[in-house]
Amino acid sequence: MNFAAFALTMRGSVPLALLCALALTLGDRRDVLELGDEEFEYLAAEHETLLVMFHAPWCGHCKKLAPDFAKAASRLKGSVQLAKVDCTANPDTCKGFGASAYPLLKVFRNGVDAGSYTGPRTADGIVQYMRTQTGPDSVPLRTEEDLQAFVNNYDPSIVGFFPPGSTGLPEFLKAAAQLREQFRFAHSVEPDLGGPHSLDPPLEGPQTLQQHVVLFRPPRLSSRFEEGSVLFTDPVSVAALRRFIRDSLYGMCPHLTLENKERLRVRDLLTVYYDLDYRRNPTGSKYWRNRVMKVASRYSSRGLSFAVANKHDFLSELEEDFGLGMSEATELPVVTIKTRLGHKFTMREEFTRDGSSLERFLDDYFSGLLKRFIKSQTVPEINNSPVKVLVAESFEEVVNQPEKDVLVQFFSPRCPHCKKLTPVYTELAEQLYLDPNLIIAEMDATANDVPLGYDVQGFPTIYFAPVGKKDQPIRYEGTREVRDFLKFLKRESRRPLVLNGVREEL
Repeated sequence: MNFAAFALTMRGSVPLALLCALALTLGDRRDVLELGDEEFEYLAAEHETLLVMFHAPWCGHCKKLAPDFAKAASRLKGSVQLAKVDCTANPDTCKGFGASAYPLLKVFRNGVDAGSYTGPRTADGIVQYMRTQTGPDSVPLRTEEDLQAFVNNYDPSIVGFFPPGSTGLPEFLKAAAQLREQFRFAHSVEPDLGGPHSLDPPLEGPQTLQQHVVLFRPPRLSSRFEEGSVLFTDPVSVAALRRFIRDSLYGMCPHLTLENKERLRVRDLLTVYYDLDYRRNPTGSKYWRNRVMKVASRYSSRGLSFAVANKHDFLSELEEDFGLGMSEATELPVVTIKTRLGHKFTMREEFTRDGSSLERFLDDYFSGLLKRFIKSQTVPEINNSPVKVLVAESFEEVVNQPEKDVLVQFFSPRCPHCKKLTPVYTELAEQLYLDPNLIIAEMDATANDVPLGYDVQGFPTIYFAPVGKKDQPIRYEGTREVRDFLKFLKRESRRPLVLNGVREEL
């Protein structure tokens, strides 16, 4: 009997609210439940772990989050339920949970409010965060079917195989408890399950299960250029497992995402951006990655890491950091290199399907023939005001000239503190304008790459580059008044200042 027939049969004997709840339970095949005032209490209590988005149809942030929320719901299906409540149509539920600003995300356990969601608001981030909120630290596996179901996942899996009574299992479980927010763990003490996954040739005759841990890479990243799993056979400890996972997790050419980019970019990294989507376009995603891996296998031993990424996730970054205004219709991948020191390179040649253009790009990179990409404004033709204007292209020439001290302010045109500092900084520059040994300068750090050695996390940030120590600029941390700047310059400069045309004593 379908639900419509069932509803007609039960009409008159079942409350409307319960029918609505049954309709959502039996008839809604979508991965994100839509809950309202009447059925929220019924359905929330049915789920051990539930993530609810309280939203409004007119909310721009809600519209932006919705696709990632739906993707996460599909990936979490069977373990964590995701739901949403339209607060314009269901004010009582939203008011009861304090949903006054949208979107509000809350975690529920068996219908009870367990607190606000504090993880990333991307599909990968939601999946990773919610997996840490449910289930055991390490999933016990008993059959080959259990194992295959666990490792056949979008994310990597770490599985420990232990003989009964093994001393390694408690350490493995301790590591899983500490690292579960980052990685997926499972374990087994079944002798028939561990043997085939030791990655060693099978032995003849009776076999004794040996303790070992295997990192299974996601099936979506399988490639003929590297193994799909990595074996760990050292004594199990939290520190050793952490190192093993760190060194083995990503492989030759991982999928760079908004969530893992900071971990991957600790090394010199070549990234290939294209329309990568392993769910809707797995064939195309693998096609380009395999071509990258074919080339990477020849160069990966030379200190450069490789990755592929979805261009749609990094469009603004590609334009901002590399000057690449990528069209949505662009089919061919684009390639960049960013080193740990912040040097940036882009491949200007069109990506060829045989990988030859990528090989030429790498040959030029390792030969030192590539010109670095520097984001810079145009060098001013006239630059004779008391405060010299610096751009990335002129920074080294002006600041690093050996005979002059330079005080430079990094600012943002939108920064109110910078605007407040402008008259003070200008007055300082005017008083020191006739000093032949000193330059007062400024650079828009939002429109120009900040040079190495200058840590600019907020605005304004001010540094002093003294003669003889250009590679060790001194950060100014004092009060932003003319007298305070002058006191600082007198202390740090090796030569007397020329103030309003008069040379002062040291």
